[in-house]
Amino acid sequence: MLSIIILAAGLGKRMQTPDIPKVLAKLKGSPLIYYVLNTANKLNPNKIVLVVGHHKEMLIDYVTNQFNSNKIKFAVQQNQLGTGHAVLCAEKELLDSEDNILILSGDVPLLTETTLNKFIDNHNSLNADISVLSAAIDNPTGYGRIVRDKNGKFIAITEEKDATDEIKKIKEINGGVYCINSKLLFELLKKINNNNMQNEYYLTDIIDLAYKQNLKVIASNIANFKEIQGINTREQLINIENNL
Repeated sequence: MLSIIILAAGLGKRMQTPDIPKVLAKLKGSPLIYYVLNTANKLNPNKIVLVVGHHKEMLIDYVTNQFNSNKIKFAVQQNQLGTGHAVLCAEKELLDSEDNILILSGDVPLLTETTLNKFIDNHNSLNADISVLSAAIDNPTGYGRIVRDKNGKFIAITEEKDATDEIKKIKEINGGVYCINSKLLFELLKKINNNNMQNEYYLTDIIDLAYKQNLKVIASNIANFKEIQGINTREQLINIENNL
């Protein structure tokens, strides 16, 4: 069974829309979060937990009125302490869950149901403990890199700001989509730290922890880069809109 966490608490400073949550910025007339929730609903999950923060009341009102679903719950991230902390904020809504958890971002509107179903099927068929959606691109600047050992085994995700020159040469990037059992997710999240350039709790750090515990960690290089592009600036929003 499946439940979904959608991260939607970001401030979106670079979007230059301080008066609304980032995920309410509009693409082709509809907020970014509309596309993500619409796709999430097609996967028929048991529950969708939306992690909200900045101007949370506006986002909660929009989602409640637009979707009117008792499957959708809200968790609040009061302080911006990183993606790992954001996911941990959803724990109370999933305390008794035995589901696999699909983690999505509210500012990545073009992911398709087809890609996500293939990703989930890969996770299940390979009996993975954690799966990460990845893509190979010519210019990976700005993205977290999928780090593999000499045998091709996925061992870590390194964020751009923490990457060495050698790691920056890697062209396989983190697509920001994860699948992991609920119990394991929150167990690992409670072990991560914020010893990095951003002083944040990175969700990506669960990969290194899982690898060190000899868990089965998979990077599924099946994504079309266009699908996994996040929208962080007005320029990116306009560019994606012009290419739809």
